[in-house]
Amino acid sequence: METFDAIIVGAGFAGSVCARQMAQEHGLRVLVIDRRPHIAGNAHDALDAHGILCHTYGPHIFHTNAALVTNFLSRFTNWRPYEHRVVAEVDGRFVPVPINRTTVQALHSVELADESDVIAHLDALAEPRANLRNSEDAVVAKVGRDLYERLFRGYTRKQWALDPSELHASVCARIPVRTNDDDRYFTDKFQQMPADGYTAMFERMLDHPNIEVRVGTAYQDACGSVTAPQLVWTGPIDAFFHYRFGRLPYRSLRFEYETRATPGGRLAQPVASVNYPNERIGYTRVTEFRHLTGQVADSSTLAYEFSVSDGEPYYPIPQAQNRELFHRYEALAKSRPDVLFVGRLARYQYLNMDQVVAGALVAVDRWAQVRQSAPQLLRAA
Repeated sequence: METFDAIIVGAGFAGSVCARQMAQEHGLRVLVIDRRPHIAGNAHDALDAHGILCHTYGPHIFHTNAALVTNFLSRFTNWRPYEHRVVAEVDGRFVPVPINRTTVQALHSVELADESDVIAHLDALAEPRANLRNSEDAVVAKVGRDLYERLFRGYTRKQWALDPSELHASVCARIPVRTNDDDRYFTDKFQQMPADGYTAMFERMLDHPNIEVRVGTAYQDACGSVTAPQLVWTGPIDAFFHYRFGRLPYRSLRFEYETRATPGGRLAQPVASVNYPNERIGYTRVTEFRHLTGQVADSSTLAYEFSVSDGEPYYPIPQAQNRELFHRYEALAKSRPDVLFVGRLARYQYLNMDQVVAGALVAVDRWAQVRQSAPQLLRAA
């Protein structure tokens, strides 16, 4: 039996950040395993047959206001500036998403001189709600029913296979509505992409003499040959407990790829991602990766994104009964102090990349404090 100080299940952001911190800051000998044949988790990118750097599991746009996260990741990558922009195809025209003044003027054929005009226009459309019971309430209370129907309802129904009226209000409430012409998807202070791609950043993060990486290795297969007093679990929390209370539901994604000729290095789309809220169109959005990577080439690869019920777990389904089920597993996790449950799958929570990094850094810091002051608390019962 091979012995390590810690075994980390998952080589995505949560696992790789934990591995680096445990190895470098605390001197642990760490084994990182991942059932997939590669590192970097859902942030994995690779060159396709046409030499275009593509995001294997859909577009990953890095943005943050957290200096702690930026400083940590900057040890493993240089950055290229990039501000993400998204448009939606509505009635044959492209309009900015999130909603801004340009969106409202285009869809409602009005001239709005300034932000106060936009506010007044949206206030006249809004349908106030005493309580935001669901995502439909969250949108119509802000922008009224017309914009809800044309921009939100169809896209949400395709994404979740549920009507917005069946989803928690937070799903759509987090989407901003702007009264100016700012057409950036995010407004964070730091918006840049890893200059050499995400996989290259992960390779450097995991390049440490105390870290060993084994891909194509499932946890259950490794258990018979390796052991460690500390486990970091970044997979689905219900899987760790063998689905004792039942499975936590997720939405997944399927991609279809198209490569177009782009003579002279031109781009095929006006922006990186185009959303398609019309329910008659099967895909939710189309992403052109060269916008994200800055590559110049005579061809360009686009990914058509379809939301599906089966496959890799991407999005926890935000309904009250699912949170209740997660909390049952969360209570069970407290009986395993020898296991750190880190990341979006272990927390059954939709998290941006910077939130996962921050959560992993905090988790290791707290673990280290307990390890130093009361190591007996980390032992399995």
